[in-house]
Amino acid sequence: MRRKVIAGNWKMNCTPTEAKALCETLKPLVAGADADIVFCVPSIDITTVVEAVKGTDIKVGAENLYVKDSGAYTGEISADMIKDAGATYVIMGHSERREYFKETDADINLKVKKAIEKGLTPIMCCGESLEQREQGITLDWIRMQIKIGLQDVAADDVKKMVIAYEPIWAIGTGKTATTEQAQEVCKAIRDCIREVYDDATAEEVRIQYGGSVNAGNAKELFAQPDIDGGLVGGASLKADFGVIANA
Repeated sequence: MRRKVIAGNWKMNCTPTEAKALCETLKPLVAGADADIVFCVPSIDITTVVEAVKGTDIKVGAENLYVKDSGAYTGEISADMIKDAGATYVIMGHSERREYFKETDADINLKVKKAIEKGLTPIMCCGESLEQREQGITLDWIRMQIKIGLQDVAADDVKKMVIAYEPIWAIGTGKTATTEQAQEVCKAIRDCIREVYDDATAEEVRIQYGGSVNAGNAKELFAQPDIDGGLVGGASLKADFGVIANA
């Protein structure tokens, strides 16, 4: 049975001082959750949050990484830096990175492989725009993102990953895919993994839904057979995250 994973994506929010305070608010609220809980935080907050959640089961993740180990890449953060700071997860391929920073599926593939090489757990995002959904190419688009993002990644490594389906039209808009829409795409992702790899890999990989997950819809979403938790944006910055984590 796949264990649920609930990850909060804090995005560009919280100074280190604010991050510490938010951890103190959230820790008791997620303490009893029957799921893996991950706080994915801005790089400047990683060490603060790692210290703040010490002694709990909460894991810490970064929101991005660069594919080089070191060098003249001003402003970037390496996998070694993330790991040494105490984080164990890292998000890659979020639609905001793709849209604002022009990251491609090939870029995401390099990041996935670098994270795996360094012993970090990738949370690889995929998702379609409203235009693509209306054109009826959602599943084709998602399959392409999955196949390119996982190119040359071994089955045993895929089993340890998290894949997050985030319809772009539902991120930060208050709109949420229906339970049926979310389940349909998450099942299609699992079927794609089955096609590229095998049954065992498809059954082990954890697939999240993200996109305006909130305290009201989390339980129904997480009850679906192919949805193994959520990548939570705005709601991860408030007490609602505790309700979601326990859903």
